[in-house]
Amino acid sequence: MSEETKEMQNEQENQQQEQVEEVFEEQAEAVENTNSEQQDEVAELKAKLDESENSYLRLRADFDNFRRRVNLDREASEKYRSQSLVSDLLPALDNFERALKVEATNDETKTLLQGMQMVYRSIEEALKKEGVEPIEAVGQEFDPHLHQAVMQVEEEGYDSNIVVEEFQKGYKLKDRVIRPSMVKVNQ
Repeated sequence: MSEETKEMQNEQENQQQEQVEEVFEEQAEAVENTNSEQQDEVAELKAKLDESENSYLRLRADFDNFRRRVNLDREASEKYRSQSLVSDLLPALDNFERALKVEATNDETKTLLQGMQMVYRSIEEALKKEGVEPIEAVGQEFDPHLHQAVMQVEEEGYDSNIVVEEFQKGYKLKDRVIRPSMVKVNQ
């Protein structure tokens, strides 16, 4: 082979090698760009996933709180279901107590009072079964949550801030005050 042919062959080989190197560099650049794009896409997807997980956890916590609140409301509703009935019955109970304080002068009145006492006790028992109880007042220390002071007096024999007299009975339903006692308090 002649030298010209060898040179041409060398030149062709060099050109081919340059072309291969160019193609290789382009592919390497493309792979690098692809990797960079994929890494960006992966980072973006991770951020979206984190955001979705946080959103899910907040939503779940909100739902748990809602469920807890509904259960508490239902329990309170069940516990105090008879509150409006009790509130409506208290004036009738007060009237019974006033009527029972009347002195009987004849047999007819005594019989009527006995019947009223039976009805009064029946109502008291029914209220007790529902969890209604009278608030103790006379001789107790004044508690603004349980008592409503309508008078203040200075009486000997009572310490300061002690209930001296009860004008109207107060009642509680379980642990809730339905009506505070109207009382006279010693200064």
